Amino acid sequence: MEIQVWGATDVGLRREINQDTILVDQDLGLYIVADGMGGHRGGEVASAMAVETVREIVSENKGVRKEESLMVLVEAYKEASKRIFFRAENEQEDLAGMGTTMVGFWMRNGVMYIANVGDSRLYMWTDEGFWQLTEDHSLINDQIRAGVISEEEAPHVVGRNVITRSVGFEREVQVDTLQREVKPGDVYVLCSDGLSGLISDQEIADLCKKKKKSAVVTEGISMAKKAGGDDNISAIVVQIS
Repeated sequence: MEIQVWGATDVGLRREINQDTILVDQDLGLYIVADGMGGHRGGEVASAMAVETVREIVSENKGVRKEESLMVLVEAYKEASKRIFFRAENEQEDLAGMGTTMVGFWMRNGVMYIANVGDSRLYMWTDEGFWQLTEDHSLINDQIRAGVISEEEAPHVVGRNVITRSVGFEREVQVDTLQREVKPGDVYVLCSDGLSGLISDQEIADLCKKKKKSAVVTEGISMAKKAGGDDNISAIVVQIS
């Protein structure tokens, strides 16, 4: 299989600092989007620390047996949470309470091992359809699941960006996981809520269907800016061919 990847991160139109961090490491087969939060520069520090910690630990364990891959990824997320929490507790006040979402996958031998914390997302597009593979850890998603509000009401609810789980805000973190075999024709989209919060799933699906895959990232960022660009915007597209 051939793997083609495109990724970019953009500060958007309303923020002074880009607190998103992305990773595209084709040698490791590791792809991550992290959306930081906290303080003037806390989010920027947290997302960078999280991504670098995962890259470091995956690199150190790249020779493990295939069945141990998901465990390595989860332990990397947990170690990132501990490091970020410790730094926030023991260093500058402007880092207090920092944390980050993080969604990513490690691809090995035709299998992708997925880990997710927060509301950054992983989508899959094929000729048969478009799906969100991860579940948002957010207040609004909890309300939808509980039947308090409908999906149609969600975009109009105050506090829709409040997340219920993050890497680093607490020492320990619960990590959602998934694994699946990849197939030729699969297209995967990792993104922060600066993209998914401003353009709909249908619009992202239409980009995957109608545009060259090499243009999905840039077109998506452009659309998010036209919709207001009120957050940092990050996306990675991975095409299996």
